[in-house]
Amino acid sequence: MPANTNGPSGKKKRGRARLLVIAIVLALVPGLGYGAFWSVSTVRASFPETTGSIRLKGLSGPVEVKRDGYGIPQIYASSDEDLFRAQGYVQAQDRFWEMDVRRHLTAGRLSEMFGASQVETDAFLRTLGWRQVAEKEYETKLSARTKKYLRAYADGVNAYLAEHEGASLSVEYAALGFTNDYKPEVWDPVDSVAWLKAMAWDLRGNMQEEIDRSLMTTRFSEKQIDQLYPDYPADRNKPIVRDGAVGELTDEFDPEAAAADTGTGTGTGVPGAGTGTGGTGAGGAGAGGAGTGTGLQSQLGALSKTLEEIPALLGPNGDGIGSNSWVVSGKHTTTGKPLLANDPHLAPQMPSLWYQMGLHCRSVSDKCRYDVAGFTFSGMPGVIIGHNQKVSWGFTNLGADVTDLYLEKVTSDGYLYDGKQKPFTTRKETIKVAGGADRRITVRSTGNGPIVSDRSDEMDDVGRTAPVTTGSPDRASGYAVSLRWTALTPGRSMDAVFALNEAADFDQFRKAARLFDIPAQNLLYADTDGHIGYQAPGRIPVRGKGDGRYPAPGWDPEYRWTGYVPQSALPWEKDPGRGYIVTANQAVIDPEKYPYLLTEDWGYGARSQRLDNLIQSKIKDGGKISTKDMQTMQMDDSSEIAKLLTPYLLKIDIEDPYIREAQKLLEGWDYTQDSDSAAAAYFNGVWRYTLKLAFGNKLPKELRVTGECLRVPPADDSGPLEDLDGDSLVRECGERARDAAQPDGGDRWFEVVRSILEDEDNPWWKTSTRPDSGAGDRDKLLKQAMEDARWELTAKLGKDIDSWSWGRLHQLTLRNQTLGIKGPAVLRWALNRGPWNLGGGEAAVNATGWNAAGGYGVVWVPSMRMIVNLADLDKSQWINLSGASGHAYNAHYSDQTSKWATGELLPWVFSKKGVEKATEDTLALIP
Repeated sequence: MPANTNGPSGKKKRGRARLLVIAIVLALVPGLGYGAFWSVSTVRASFPETTGSIRLKGLSGPVEVKRDGYGIPQIYASSDEDLFRAQGYVQAQDRFWEMDVRRHLTAGRLSEMFGASQVETDAFLRTLGWRQVAEKEYETKLSARTKKYLRAYADGVNAYLAEHEGASLSVEYAALGFTNDYKPEVWDPVDSVAWLKAMAWDLRGNMQEEIDRSLMTTRFSEKQIDQLYPDYPADRNKPIVRDGAVGELTDEFDPEAAAADTGTGTGTGVPGAGTGTGGTGAGGAGAGGAGTGTGLQSQLGALSKTLEEIPALLGPNGDGIGSNSWVVSGKHTTTGKPLLANDPHLAPQMPSLWYQMGLHCRSVSDKCRYDVAGFTFSGMPGVIIGHNQKVSWGFTNLGADVTDLYLEKVTSDGYLYDGKQKPFTTRKETIKVAGGADRRITVRSTGNGPIVSDRSDEMDDVGRTAPVTTGSPDRASGYAVSLRWTALTPGRSMDAVFALNEAADFDQFRKAARLFDIPAQNLLYADTDGHIGYQAPGRIPVRGKGDGRYPAPGWDPEYRWTGYVPQSALPWEKDPGRGYIVTANQAVIDPEKYPYLLTEDWGYGARSQRLDNLIQSKIKDGGKISTKDMQTMQMDDSSEIAKLLTPYLLKIDIEDPYIREAQKLLEGWDYTQDSDSAAAAYFNGVWRYTLKLAFGNKLPKELRVTGECLRVPPADDSGPLEDLDGDSLVRECGERARDAAQPDGGDRWFEVVRSILEDEDNPWWKTSTRPDSGAGDRDKLLKQAMEDARWELTAKLGKDIDSWSWGRLHQLTLRNQTLGIKGPAVLRWALNRGPWNLGGGEAAVNATGWNAAGGYGVVWVPSMRMIVNLADLDKSQWINLSGASGHAYNAHYSDQTSKWATGELLPWVFSKKGVEKATEDTLALIP
């Protein structure tokens, strides 16, 4: 529920009232000049026309756009090109600001809109080269039909741009006009393709874990690091594929995945321990701090900081990023046909990352192939997740390891490979800056990929200390770091979108999945004939040596990628005997039974196994699952770590009546994390401090929360801790953003704590900041955590524990991802919505994620929810995080959020009759 009375509402009268308030406020704000006239006229000027008729150049026939009471459009056309041209026009009506920001992000051109503050972000994105890869995809990989659709979509967007500018596009453009003369360019088909790179980055797998493990080597032994990254518990948390197949294992080889450089030399740089000295180097012109003269430890620390800036627009990368999706066959449902649910977990944004719509050919034929509805992205044609008239599909993040960091021995002239000095591949980039001078950079690449440490200070830390063995080239004060990533090779994912949209059976679905190379996703399937299935697609590398857990030696040819996992060898499943399939970022298949390495960093299966257990409890003894049951499962907020840890907390003898009062909250608690639960608030506080005391205070500064400082032994001191006096300790402050710090409290940390919980003298239980300070005392640490949590919650929620609630700690605010974060306060107030008090939590099925190192605020969410009823598609249901509109104060800006927060779903009609009945506004687009 909303935490305050000015929370979002879908009521038009509330919108009008708020418009009046903002008009008065803005009239009184110095420096805005135009006052009330500017605010009201600007906000209303950008609202789209949703009734009447509009001429749209290029159409071959009339198109209808029917919107329901939530502004969700359903488009009806008689040709494919008309359908996608209209889609472009309608999405530009509702979300062009969002589309424009996205294309500037993917092209590394944010500085053109927002000035010098975005130069470093642009430089990093230019180094990755998303835009260049998207251009190559469009030119050389995509089918002629896909290009035709992309051009039609772009024509629709540009038709809207031709009629609108400034305030009539959105209030954000009017605000930008006070400081910038920026005007949007025409939409290019490549703008649509490039957004897939951003999504692939968001779901890129274990790159952050690779960085973090390297940073940990300054504090922990290899054994200690392994304890913090335990093996996947396959005996307890079931993998996705159990009864399925991997096809015939073949020797398929994709030459595009092979190393750019070839050779047969040997190398000795493998993870382990070692040091090196000597050597110097300089970056290319404009490259900034990465050559061998900069330490790897500081390089990696800085890269992590750079990565934090990118997720600010896309979503935090970590244990929480993922999704739930599950399908139940008709033999276990009340409808007699499959039910399929999906809720992707991504960053909360205003507006939501997703856009709901239907794309309907009046008559499906070779001329007009599509009758599909679901969730898509603004700026992209087609539907990403949803259903057509025959099949439905859902996505969750597969989590495959598709990135590798390589240590590079560089000089000003080149890099070492196979015992030889090789020249960099370089390109010059010019970053245009609104209100400032152009910035020029040089992007340097090795055969492994772009040198990302040229752009990022955190990579300095990795380059200085990432483990290598003796025999490696001199480290000097550090190596440079390059990135190999599957998304930097052109692919056909845009072709896959359209192929999925028109798939009519499981075979066509699997063929479409083969085209979906990035991001690697779990694809779940159901059809109206009663079949259910799963396919793991994606371009997943095969490594020569190494397992992707640590940066690899770039000078050694044996560590290069040798190809991709053959598509025929990727796991799949159809109609399993158990009658259901669950995907929630757990292991795809038992690693002991599969010949290829997909990743060493799966999600640990807390959500997936909870869903499995819930389904089993419903279908045992012949029980049936209804649509309502699926909805209830989506909102399940049970805490798996609470079930494990609470019995230990209740056994601790607490003498202080103030702390004992809080401990009593846990007696009889059912481990659910309702928004109004005092017990959930207290337990999560205890969990936060348990992690901080046992692990967080021992982590290197690069992983801890920025500004939080500790007194720690100096790095060069290895003597007994008791020999150190207070003056010998060093004040050391954390360096990582709150939403990205460790320990984040995800289900990896569940497994870490589980592994030591019965060992009350395990060294991790020691509260010292030194990890090797002797035996621990579990109950002493847990008692301290209970005390700390009591005092923190008292400060945040008050002394009276009867007034405590989890939702008051665990709040969601939806922020406009540009001006709503760094704009003037009055604009933030105008564009953002919330807060809402939420239930759920980290690694719960209702995955309203929070970072235990940084606090209790919500940092990722089920970004939408859907349940597809294959027996009657008109009885399917869906909900978005915000609303259809990207225009502040439009009635549909946030009209779905309050329902989303309480787990409600909206009717999702699909048939022409159902859509007609739900329609409130009809717009005719005519040639």
